[in-house]
Amino acid sequence: MSIASSVALPLRHVLETVLYVDDLDRAAWFYGDLLGLAEASRRPGLFLFYRLDAAMLLLFVAAAARRSSSVPPHGADGPGHVALACADADLDAWRLRLEQAGVAVEHEASWPRGGRSLYVRDPAGNSVELAAPSIWGFPDPPASGA
Repeated sequence: MSIASSVALPLRHVLETVLYVDDLDRAAWFYGDLLGLAEASRRPGLFLFYRLDAAMLLLFVAAAARRSSSVPPHGADGPGHVALACADADLDAWRLRLEQAGVAVEHEASWPRGGRSLYVRDPAGNSVELAAPSIWGFPDPPASGA
């Protein structure tokens, strides 16, 4: 049987995204305290997991993830990237919050489809983008004050 003749099995959305960090305490400050993500699970020296609606952001200490015995070993070298969705109308407030916390906005973009995004670095050097879903043609969520 060829793949082309098989029944389509739709994939719905990204369920989890993994970034690698070197210091879980600093990562907890950035993702939990500063960005306000809801911590779902933590294992000191190994991982920190956050829940975002119907998706998970997994932060692993790369060296520990490479020796994992519960799932296939994994890891990456160099900075990764994740884009977190927010209302376009909230981006100015996000910029102010980040700058007040001493986190420099590395880049700001306005996209052809509409919407904007801000890029910052987490403490491990990963590129974290706060972006309006409209940059990809998806509807924006309501602003936080709405």
